[in-house]
Order: sequence, then C-alpha cells, then structure tokens
Amino acid sequence: MSIPRRRIPSLVLAVAGLVAASTAAPAQAPVAKPQRIVSLNLCADELLVHLADRDAIASLTYLARDARGSTVAREAAGIPINHGLAEEIVPLKPDLVIAGVFTTRNTVSLLKKLGVPLLEIGIAHSPEEAAAQIRTVAERIGEPARGERLASDLLADFARLPPVPANRPTAVVVRPNGFTAGGGSMVDAVMTRAGLDNIAGRNPADRMGQLSVEQIVIARPDVLITDAEPGAPPSLAQEVLRHPALAAMPARKISVPGRLWACAGPELAQAAAILAAGAREAKP
Repeated sequence: MSIPRRRIPSLVLAVAGLVAASTAAPAQAPVAKPQRIVSLNLCADELLVHLADRDAIASLTYLARDARGSTVAREAAGIPINHGLAEEIVPLKPDLVIAGVFTTRNTVSLLKKLGVPLLEIGIAHSPEEAAAQIRTVAERIGEPARGERLASDLLADFARLPPVPANRPTAVVVRPNGFTAGGGSMVDAVMTRAGLDNIAGRNPADRMGQLSVEQIVIARPDVLITDAEPGAPPSLAQEVLRHPALAAMPARKISVPGRLWACAGPELAQAAAILAAGAREAKP
C-alpha cells in the first residue's frame, strides 16, 4: 500500500505515541462475545462476514471489497475498511483483532504490546483443517453454533462429491511464472477430493511448487487448471495457457476462480465441485 508522503510525519508520530503508551498497557481479558471485531486478513474478513453479526464488525481489510479476490465483496460493502496500519486499528478500540500468522506483522506486534486481544489464524491445508479453523474463529467471537453449522456443511459438501476413482485423471494448476500448487497445500487436497491426481503434488515438502512449460508438456496431464474466472478479461493466469506448447496440448482446460480456494471457507466445496465435473469429463 502506498502512503502519501505528506502523511508520513503524522503517521510516524502516531505510531511513536502508541509505542510509548504501550509500556504500561496490560493485556486485556478476552470478552465472551466481542462487539468491535477488526480483521487484518482477507481470510478472516470472509469468516467474519459468514459468522459474526454485521454490527459486531468494526473493520475489514480493503481486500474484502475486491470481488476479484474476495468471496464476500457484496456483503462487505458499507463495512469500514483498513489497510493493516496500527494507527487505523487502535482508534477503533477493538475488543478482538483477527490476523493471519504471516501478515501485517508490525501491526500485530504493536497491538500485542498495547494489550489488544488477538486471534491469529494460520493456513489450512485440508477441508478438515478448514472446518477446524471455522470452529476456532466462531468460538472466539461467541458464535459457536454458527461455526458448527458452517463447518459441518463444508464437510458434508465434500462428503457428497463422487467417489475418487482408482485411476484418476492427472492434473496441474498452471499459474504465472511457472508456479503451481504442490503437495500438502489446500489446492492439492481439493484436487485429490475432486478425483484428480495432482502431478505437482508428488513432493509433499513443496506446497507452492514450480513447473516449467517443458515439465508440464513432458508430464502430459489430462487436465490443466488456472486460477481464473471463466470468461474473465485477459490476465496473467490465463495468458500462461496461451503458450503455444500448452495451447496445443489435448488436456481439458478448467478455470477455477482463485478466491474459491484461497481461504478456509465454504467456497472450497464450490471449487471441488467444478474440478469433480471436469474430472468426470477427462477420464484418463
């Protein structure tokens, strides 16, 4: 995020004041049902919209309103947004801040010093881990019943997928710069449940994974998957498939909007359903 230069001195002074005040700030005791919840993470944004009362959400990240990456863009309209800056968060007097374990670390560190109640969520790598994360967030915001319903529905949706065949079609997710979805990732887990054999998932130590065009051509996958909206304007994700070598492959092409499987939410089952339909039509 770019900060206007004229604002930098005031921001520095604001943060300095917060740090000075933090030396005597005791940790606040968690409240049973927070009423001023702030999110610093897109995945937390989505879970809050699904689980919390709207008037209990003090702020979501600006990413929540971007329909290209958010599954709750419409619902997030009208809810105050933040850019992950401490000087935005502290004046809101949140009684709970939900952050990702890898994002906005400077802000999280300062909030900890100020004694602001925090819940940090990690990255789920399977539908079961996603359900567990849903339950954790729901419990923390005082909505365990909603969390249980959402988690149970997610797992039930996966249970309703067609049985995984013994001879699965091979597949690979093709992303810009040769990146793909490796073993142990959520995308790998969803592909497996949908009946696909992720050729980039055979190394469980490499969750991101990289495959060159040459490696993909040699592997001859039955299915090529992009993180894109079907019918969307040209993008880097789709441009990859325009490589002559990939375009010439007989593999079935499937587009799955990246927002469906970027976070631990009910949309994971939608991604799985898209892939399962493609898997049935791409029998090896």
